[in-house]
Amino acid sequence: MSSPAPTPPTAPPDRGAWRWVPSLYFAEGVPLVVVMTVAVIMYKRLGVSNSDIALFTSWLYLPWVVKPLWSMVVEGVGTRRRWVVVMQWLLAAGLAATALALNLGDYFRYTLATLTFLAVSSATHDIAADGFYLLGLNTHQQAWFVGIRSTAYRFAMIAGQGLLVMLAGWLETSSGLPRTELTIAAADQPAAELSTDWDESPAASAPANDENLVAVSLSAPAISLQGRSADEAKQFVEQVQRYNIAQGFYNPPEEAEPVAEGEKPGWVARLEEFIRTTFGPEQAPLAEQSDRVGDLLAVVMRYPRAIPAGARQVVQFDLAGGDKSFSIVEGGRYVVTAENWQQPMVAVVQADAKLDATSDAQFEIRSGNVRAAWVTVFYLMAAAYLLLAIYHGFALPRPAEDQSHGVAIASTSGWIEPLVSFFRKPGIVAILAYLLFYRFAEAQLVKLASPFLLDSRDTGGLGLTTGEVGFVYGTVGVAMLTIGGIVGGLVAAKHGLKRWLWWMVLAINLPNLAYLVLSTFQPEAFWVVNLAVGIEQFGYGFGFTAYMLYCMYVAQGEHKTVHYALCTGLMALGMMLPGMVSGWLQELIGYQRFFMWIMIATLPSFIATYFIPLDESFGRENAPHAS
Repeated sequence: MSSPAPTPPTAPPDRGAWRWVPSLYFAEGVPLVVVMTVAVIMYKRLGVSNSDIALFTSWLYLPWVVKPLWSMVVEGVGTRRRWVVVMQWLLAAGLAATALALNLGDYFRYTLATLTFLAVSSATHDIAADGFYLLGLNTHQQAWFVGIRSTAYRFAMIAGQGLLVMLAGWLETSSGLPRTELTIAAADQPAAELSTDWDESPAASAPANDENLVAVSLSAPAISLQGRSADEAKQFVEQVQRYNIAQGFYNPPEEAEPVAEGEKPGWVARLEEFIRTTFGPEQAPLAEQSDRVGDLLAVVMRYPRAIPAGARQVVQFDLAGGDKSFSIVEGGRYVVTAENWQQPMVAVVQADAKLDATSDAQFEIRSGNVRAAWVTVFYLMAAAYLLLAIYHGFALPRPAEDQSHGVAIASTSGWIEPLVSFFRKPGIVAILAYLLFYRFAEAQLVKLASPFLLDSRDTGGLGLTTGEVGFVYGTVGVAMLTIGGIVGGLVAAKHGLKRWLWWMVLAINLPNLAYLVLSTFQPEAFWVVNLAVGIEQFGYGFGFTAYMLYCMYVAQGEHKTVHYALCTGLMALGMMLPGMVSGWLQELIGYQRFFMWIMIATLPSFIATYFIPLDESFGRENAPHAS
């Protein structure tokens, strides 16, 4: 006869835990969100390429990959309380160092160093905080507060990828000029002469004497439907690019260095060419392929006021709506400084050669001090984290069990046996494949989702502002992610994991279609973007439940803590490796083809799930527990 199910705890025996449990897990969540999500958005707004963003921010998963081994040191040296407080001081210092590094010339290299420091400190803080939670509370309190700590962690996500990103967006906007909007039309008229005398652009679209607006003029009243010579168009675009580079508005495009026959970079170059030509979008006609291409005109922009020495304004010229036959073929993002603000910025807009009827498209010009905005955000985070460190120095209790075990626990005998026993588990090959490939598609998608929302429509993105991306992911996205996780936990607890396993696999993979739909139709309605991201995040939250429950299933038995830590380390590895190449692949084939690949990349998740060992009753109410 089975014993009755234990009654869930109804109230915490000690209210003192309220003083530190929510704040501790809020402090645990913020740096992870900063390193994994906020850094991606920040780098995108600073003009870093998608390939570099995905590669280098994926490397930041490494501290969480090796966390199981590092945990032996944390448990063996010093108390968990001391580790928590010291790591919070270091995290505050790391956030401040990131703000300082953003002001340096080679900011990308130095901020990667400070973010690596944050990642190591954050992973160490995770180990210490989770250990302290077990020592600072009895089992009854641990059960009662598990929902509170999860909620606090979600609030950290809202604060990090929501409020902080929206704050950065507001700072960007408030530090720049009001948005300038213009319409460019295509008409059945002869093509105008292409002139590089930017001061003689006759068709003014914004007043040149308004100090609150970027002054805009066009090289012609409209784009001609009759097209023009391909050679002439190509030469003009190259002239504009050379001009913008000479003025320091942006750096010259990277060119592949010649490589010797048989060297590895040569193989990489050939692989890239194969992927680009086979799977990438169709290329626009070149001069040697077609005598005529779509007509184009120059958009000449002038910043209306002086830039202080050392300051930088980023001016963005984007396609905002209208006929998608119009595209920006040169220009788009300009860095304006005290040295070049008096020089005109030039973009080139081209109409598709197939366009044969009068049409138009809307464009917009935005500006702001992007770097200063993010410097401010990181300084504010550093100040807030410093206050948390000071607070926890007083608020955290001092459990008698929280003692240093010396270095013995970190000795070879302390971790070799649990490690070996993990890899001797029945079905370990299938288990490893599941842990590494269940999120194979999601690992690639998560690194390009924010860049896709931020990139201009002309490059295949949605052209959202920083603040809009913060709202989409930090409020709607987190809310739907949380609801999906709660629903997943409820159904798994009621019927068992195995009954819902395949529904969860479908949920974490099929909603990725939302990004394929967004990249195909590029909707202008903001609510449509929120709906699509909300559906994807709900599916992710629901489907991720299966992954976390299976980690618990694998960890059953002796060495449960170490084995669960190994599962989470493999989870981080499964996110790190695919994410590293995702940006490189997207730049080769474009957003729409990349999201097609994401759907293909869901197949390993289904295949790996098919082979895993799993008890029928695991996770179900009143199911027998493994010892």
